[in-house]
Amino acid sequence: MPSSSIFYSFIAFILACSFTGCASHIMKAGASQEGLASYYGKEFEGRKTSSGEIFHSNDLTAAHRSYPFGTTLRVTNLKNGDEVQVRVNDRGPVKPERIIDLSYGAAKVIGLDRLGLVRVRLEVIEWGKQ
Repeated sequence: MPSSSIFYSFIAFILACSFTGCASHIMKAGASQEGLASYYGKEFEGRKTSSGEIFHSNDLTAAHRSYPFGTTLRVTNLKNGDEVQVRVNDRGPVKPERIIDLSYGAAKVIGLDRLGLVRVRLEVIEWGKQ
């Protein structure tokens, strides 16, 4: 009978994970998204981000709605192929049609500063712990 208790414990664990999000970042390693990116800059210089960090427009950081703070992403401009690595330290973007807001520094690296909006691919390099 011990094998049936192990079986039921396993089923309970799977159900609990499906309801609480335990199917965490290990299962989603290498996750990617495509969509519109925008940037924010000097008007937010020195303000606190959602993570509590102070925003510096020239840092390579980003705002994402759901990725944990500290997550490192590769952001690729799909128009020109340019890439930048950023760290998520804020929440956003506010506009629902966008998937990420980059700092001005990150936007410059991929040419977004000249375009305002661009279609990008996000690839998770390393998940944050928060």
